[in-house]
Formats: sequence, structure tokens, C-alpha cells
Amino acid sequence: MPDIPSLFGGGSRADRFDDIDQFVPEHLPDPDAFLDGHRVLDGDDHVAVHRVARDLFEARGVYDVTFGYNLARLNLDQRHPDAGFRYAVDRDDPSVLRAEFTPTTPFCPQSKTLTVGAFRAWNGLADRHDYDRVRVRVAPMHQQADAINAELDAMDPDDVQAADESTRDDGPTTTSATATSRRRTRCPRSSKRR
Repeated sequence: MPDIPSLFGGGSRADRFDDIDQFVPEHLPDPDAFLDGHRVLDGDDHVAVHRVARDLFEARGVYDVTFGYNLARLNLDQRHPDAGFRYAVDRDDPSVLRAEFTPTTPFCPQSKTLTVGAFRAWNGLADRHDYDRVRVRVAPMHQQADAINAELDAMDPDDVQAADESTRDDGPTTTSATATSRRRTRCPRSSKRR
């Protein structure tokens, strides 16, 4: 699509976005509760993971309909410096990536659809990245965060299994076919894990 200058000034549309290869912390949300205590990605590590997110979201059609673009572009949109994704490697299992989505407003009606879409893109296209599992949650600033995150918990077979095992007295829960058939191979790394 050709770049069309805004009727409201401020230069071209492209001027409102950071480059995909830049890490600009002042244009990103602060990591919140879901990432607390884990290795939050920044710099080149964040950029590499976010580039993969962009490709996965494009493949699966995870678009923000309000802004009319791939949801990964929200991280680059300078008009919304407190919105987008932050990522962390799980402290207990480095094969697990945590992704926390902060919407543009606490009442964003698309938050459930966008986080579920992101979850399905990351985990449905697992052969395109090097994590065994990606856990996605919405930041607690959203008014429906508890309900949305409960649904995301229920979608993740490993989360369901862990919750079942912690509440049962009669031994381990049998894993579902989905959980036992999860792909456990690694693809080439685009960035180093520490």
C-alpha cells in the first residue's frame, strides 16, 4: 500500500511507526504481573521474538481491526507507547515463552479475540519458532483480564494439567492427547537464550 500523508499533519503514516528492527522501550508497555520474576526480553532478543510474532500473526490473520494492521505492529505504533506485547522466557522452563499483551485501553473490546488469536498463532505454528510452548495473557489493567486469562489458561493443555494435578489427591492426571502429542523439536534460533 502506498504511503499516504495524513490529512491531520504529522508527516506520512510511516513516520508514526518505529522500525521493526528497533527496540524502543519508551514505545512499549512495561512488563506486568505475568512476566514478573521471569527473564524479560529486551534489545535484540525482543526484536527477534517480535519479528517472529509479526510473521505468525500475518499467517494466521491476527489483525487489530480498529487500526487495520497486523497486531504485532501495535508495538511499533508511536501513538500508543503503553500498548503491545512484552515477552519473557519462563524462569523454570526456558523452552516456554511468556507473552503479555497490553491493550490500548482498559476496556478494549478486542482484547479477548486478540489474545486468543495470538495464543493460537504461536502454538498452532510451533514449527516456525524455537519454543515448545507459548503462554499468552492480557495485562491486568484490562477490565476483563481475569476472565480472559482464565479462558487462556483453559486453552493451554499444560496449564490445565498442572491445575488438575495440584487439586487432585489421587495422583497425577492423565495428559490429554493434545498435550502428549505436542511437538518437542527445536528450530534454528534467531536469538540466544541466556
